Amino acid sequence: MDLLETNWANITLEKLFTHIIGGDWGKDESYEDDDYKMVSCIRGSEFKNWKNDYGSTAVRRKIKLSSLMSRCLNNNDILLEISGGGPDQPVGRTVLITQSIINNFPYPAVCTNFLRLMRPVKNISATYLNYYLNKFYLSGEVTNYQGGSNNLRNLKFKEYSKINIPIPSINEQKIIAEKLDLLLAQVQETKSRLEQIPELLKQFRQSVLSDAVSGKLTEEWRESKNLNDWKNGILKDFIKKPSYGTSTKSKKVGSVPVLRMGNLKNGNLDWADLVYTSDQTEIDKYELIAGDVLFNRTNSPELVGKTSIYRGERKAIYAGYLIKIQCLDDLNPEYLNYNLNSPEAKQYCYEVKSDGVSQSNINAQKLGEYPIQIPSLQEQNEIVRRVEQLFAYADKIEQQVNTALEKVNHLPQSILAKAFRGELTAQWRAENVDLITGENSAASLLEKIQVERAQNNKNKKKK
Repeated sequence: MDLLETNWANITLEKLFTHIIGGDWGKDESYEDDDYKMVSCIRGSEFKNWKNDYGSTAVRRKIKLSSLMSRCLNNNDILLEISGGGPDQPVGRTVLITQSIINNFPYPAVCTNFLRLMRPVKNISATYLNYYLNKFYLSGEVTNYQGGSNNLRNLKFKEYSKINIPIPSINEQKIIAEKLDLLLAQVQETKSRLEQIPELLKQFRQSVLSDAVSGKLTEEWRESKNLNDWKNGILKDFIKKPSYGTSTKSKKVGSVPVLRMGNLKNGNLDWADLVYTSDQTEIDKYELIAGDVLFNRTNSPELVGKTSIYRGERKAIYAGYLIKIQCLDDLNPEYLNYNLNSPEAKQYCYEVKSDGVSQSNINAQKLGEYPIQIPSLQEQNEIVRRVEQLFAYADKIEQQVNTALEKVNHLPQSILAKAFRGELTAQWRAENVDLITGENSAASLLEKIQVERAQNNKNKKKK
């Protein structure tokens, strides 16, 4: 819809504020001067995580009493990010200040010079205006007003303040704001629920592995087959002597990839971010064969011990932070891979690891002493089949969730775009012509804004 169809008007952003001021870092909180007062100073870090902590980690500073009134955040103020961002994060996000947010701070709240405080005129809905600026940001249009480097972007505020804002009547602004409050809250609730599913699936997979290594997963199957010959022992009883990988420095190019700890993910091998070797002596010594199980012996405390299996996907060798495990005839490598990724194995790794300054280590001796129960090969094969089936089911759900999340993440932008084309309120306008015409029209609203701005400018001159 165009402006003629909606009876809306256009006005530049700068004309919708009575008060625009930069931030103030102030003095250290220990600074002593009766002309200074303690404030909560909002930085870029609070702003980026605003929905999570509402600026509760704002630092304490002191600023002059004479500047406090103009800089102190008020209900319906809008904070604009003018410096920050990064390579994948444009600058220009906004936050609408509400009374509940203000009440969250222990002291009067001000913003630093990485943000700009903007106070809308009385005859405009601050919620409507903030939603439009949010739409402008999400659409990517804000990147046309970026300066600085990739690591620290700056908003060219003078040019940014000239952008055109579509303005309906104040009555329609409020209706649009209400609809957006409702719709975007529903989107956020849907997104939150979807984001919980991957963690539930992670717990499901761990539960499956726990049932697999305890025998619970195949309990009924085992009884039907009259199989009860689980063997108790330690890992070294069922494998060949473990071996460490190459300590030779790898290269960015070469004939054969060298698998490192970063290539071990969720029991499988990730063939991205590879390094290589062309040293034939190294290749002959460390070449993997299908069924080799790789154990990560050195990593951070929470990741040490992660395990994946090599299935012969492509010719490869392995690096020194990994231990290669080759199974004897009565141990299925796939079963061992699942076993070493189970909660029970992770608990064992946590108990036996040796901790350094930033990394933990589990040597081959400790790995070989891992207590393990081994069922018959027939049952191992059945366990592997069932785990693969259940994991495939979980993977399918996770893929569906990721697809849904991708769609949900685009919904706010789509909803906002419709709102500011007038599509969300088309029926409302048809049913409430008297609320968008005459004294209630957008044109009349612009006149009121001009009168308000003129009065404010006159008051400033008097001061």
